[in-house]
Amino acid sequence: MIHKIEITIDVIIHATEDVSKILQSFDEVLEIKEEQFTSIETTGYFENPIIILSAKLVKKQGQNFIKKMLELLPINQINELVEEIEERTIDSRFHLRLDKQELVKGKLIISEKDTVKIKIHTPIYNKKDTVKIFTEIFQMVN
Repeated sequence: MIHKIEITIDVIIHATEDVSKILQSFDEVLEIKEEQFTSIETTGYFENPIIILSAKLVKKQGQNFIKKMLELLPINQINELVEEIEERTIDSRFHLRLDKQELVKGKLIISEKDTVKIKIHTPIYNKKDTVKIFTEIFQMVN
């Protein structure tokens, strides 16, 4: 199923953050070019300006992203993701969040605060295969 992988990346950038720095981090750390992102300017809850960046990576790009992400994540966090496959998967989509500030520093850390949201989608036709398929994906670099 790895050849049918689709990655969706969403990140909210607040007025106090530097969009170009975050885009540069995506390029340098995860090899995702600025042109691959769409940008939406909107207003936050307190009328503050925010930018929502979104990217969709399919097929080879998605595979390359997964490989790069797994190379950079600490092994204990990869193991944690594998253990939490059932809790993190909804309708063939695996959900995880990376720390946005750590990404800017060149590191990948799983976090729940100030994050880059990532959804990994691959077709799963039988729900009982979910753990097996995502485990294979997360062991791709080993």
